Amino acid sequence: MKRSRGERFTIVERVVTPVSGSAARYDTIGLGYREHRRPDPRVGAPILAALGDAATVLNVGAGTGSYEPDDRLVVSIDASAVMLAQHPGPRRVMGVAERLPFADGAFDATLAIFTVHHWSDPAAGLAELQRVSRRQVILAFELLPYWLTEEYVPESATINVDWLASRIAGALPGSRTEIIPVPHDCSDGFFCAYWRRPEAYLDPGVRGAISGLALLPPATIEPAMARLADDLRSGAWNERHADLLELDEMDHGYRLVIAQ
Repeated sequence: MKRSRGERFTIVERVVTPVSGSAARYDTIGLGYREHRRPDPRVGAPILAALGDAATVLNVGAGTGSYEPDDRLVVSIDASAVMLAQHPGPRRVMGVAERLPFADGAFDATLAIFTVHHWSDPAAGLAELQRVSRRQVILAFELLPYWLTEEYVPESATINVDWLASRIAGALPGSRTEIIPVPHDCSDGFFCAYWRRPEAYLDPGVRGAISGLALLPPATIEPAMARLADDLRSGAWNERHADLLELDEMDHGYRLVIAQ
């Protein structure tokens, strides 16, 4: 990787061999990810605000580059070659959060979007974010009641829940947390993005871009989606959730953790 004039970061290792299952996981479910996980500006606005005046940003677990600012220098690192191949940015490095190939204090800020729960050692990864940057901006989630998990796929509530936003905040001294509401027409197809559009979950492509659904075995997810399809055809879902159709946004547990 060439360093442009004025770049202050130093790569101490070019490529890091992934040490967790996240690379293999996203090499499998990451195909077509960019199609269904398009950044939503209403989600992105508080992320950009949290980055403040940071001129250099490291996006850890960058995936396809969602919510990366386009007005400053950004380096993107991910463990999955499939995800990095879909990333349009010019500065891409393959590696893992637990062992970042950069010098101490190399960046003004680190960004981590929906990724900490996939790390093999989140505590080590968070320590690495603190080592290489003075500010950390992390989008994560808490578990709140949601009709999809309560009525159709309760099994999804057991996937990737060891490191919720509150635990992440506790590992970053002096951090603060902001609520990120989910708009009813959210373009970023994360788990609760379709809270008012239940029919979207019937699309295998949509589910394939949501790890909490994509990682469920067919014997679990297929009967659940059949029940959802039946409830949509009969009107039973609308009867149970008519109140949702009047709302423009909801708090579904998404939290922005900001530390400095």
